[in-house]
Amino acid sequence: MYTTSYNGPFLVNDDGTNSAMDHQIVIGKLTVDLGNLHYYDKTLPLTPLPETPLAEGPGHPVPDVILYDTVAEETKVIIEVCQTRGQRNDLKKVIHLIEDNDYGILEGFVYNYKTREWLRYRKGDGGAATTTSYSEVMGVDLGPMV
Repeated sequence: MYTTSYNGPFLVNDDGTNSAMDHQIVIGKLTVDLGNLHYYDKTLPLTPLPETPLAEGPGHPVPDVILYDTVAEETKVIIEVCQTRGQRNDLKKVIHLIEDNDYGILEGFVYNYKTREWLRYRKGDGGAATTTSYSEVMGVDLGPMV
């Protein structure tokens, strides 16, 4: 049993353990492949982390994959994995996290594992996503990883 001295409201978002196996497989592939670029090849300066809150403490959003800059102590890229029914809402969430919050996120992706479609949104894109899997922030094409 988990106990805490925190008396405020909790926002529990535990979709990860209830997500479809295909959803979790994509998160795993992205984390491993990006981790290889970061830890072994040393070509990626950002640390990939699966299902990690954007800030410490309760109530912060938890994207499927974040790419974290340990020097700036900010998440620079987020990735949401979805199927067709959730694609529109995940894109709205990505745009909101980039444009309306101060997390330091520069670029976000939504990957639909049913259609294999990638959408990218960059800070300042005015609410319009681009159909691409290429990250300009990282200089990496995410498409071949899944």
